Amino acid sequence: MGNGVKMRLIQTIQSTRREEGENVGYDLKVFSGNTNRPLAEDICNILDTRLAEATVTRFSGGETHVQIDENVRGCDVFIVQPICENEEEGISPNDALMELLILIDAARRASARRITAVVPYYGYARQDRKDRPRVPITAKLVANMIYTAGARRVLTLDLHANQIQGFFDIPVDHLYSINILGEYFRMKNLKNLVVMAPDVGGIKMARAYAELLGAPLAIVDKRRWSGQKTEVLNVIGEVKDKNIVIVDDIISTGSSLIEAASALKDKGARDICATIVHPVLADPAVERVENSILTELVVSNSIPVPKRAQNGKIKILSVAPILAESIRRINNDESVSNLFANAKVEG
Repeated sequence: MGNGVKMRLIQTIQSTRREEGENVGYDLKVFSGNTNRPLAEDICNILDTRLAEATVTRFSGGETHVQIDENVRGCDVFIVQPICENEEEGISPNDALMELLILIDAARRASARRITAVVPYYGYARQDRKDRPRVPITAKLVANMIYTAGARRVLTLDLHANQIQGFFDIPVDHLYSINILGEYFRMKNLKNLVVMAPDVGGIKMARAYAELLGAPLAIVDKRRWSGQKTEVLNVIGEVKDKNIVIVDDIISTGSSLIEAASALKDKGARDICATIVHPVLADPAVERVENSILTELVVSNSIPVPKRAQNGKIKILSVAPILAESIRRINNDESVSNLFANAKVEG
């Protein structure tokens, strides 16, 4: 990716490895499905290892076929696979989930010592509660499936709701992209800045960004009518003649983000940009962003962004350094939470 934030993190990781030596008690193996292989390759480059070999294809009937092509007996295995769509590879979120589960099962049956599911984007996370009669809690179902397949640890990034960690009966390392996305805006040194939470649920993360950037916090008061339709009712905070950064975890169709940006513009805001971790970008999100008043949308590569969306307002930053350092720490039985000790995202 070539940005300064990533280079400093890589240098820190490599410096730490030199100081501590290769304090690895078990062989490290990183595998990937087909959903976001470039991210897995970036992680391996930072860890100075190669992406382990596995065949992940489809049978003629459409079923997922997996075969691990090297010895993993007694190894510490990490399987990198977001549960999301890959438009260019023709993979649906359900395909991604099946690839993850079957890879885990294959590694377990091949006598891996420990299997960690590295899920940069935890699909089905928005189905985390029973908010209407006769609906499932699919986020819990997916957690059960990952455990049953054989994973004994989960590494994930910016969960939609923190309580999803409690759906697992195994350790969950919840990472945050603020070290990458927040640092990008800090380096831009924007003046008259206000950090905006898109709803009440996003206040804690927006506050962490506000403290990192030394900016006041504002909130959009909105009502959600359905999974696709929201209505902005009010803006809480002073935004007139201010530059705005909207902070959120997921952009799907983009309707909520564009409505919030329009409401802020009506209140007299100047430049409005957004940083959103997981770019689901379901149609017509890309078109909405490109035609909106947003000056920039900064996202992570937790989900692969289609090439058609990479030439306009959407900027992609790599979270590979955070994931790589976390994998190294897990492999060495070191603390992962210390990575975010100064980000003020916990508690």
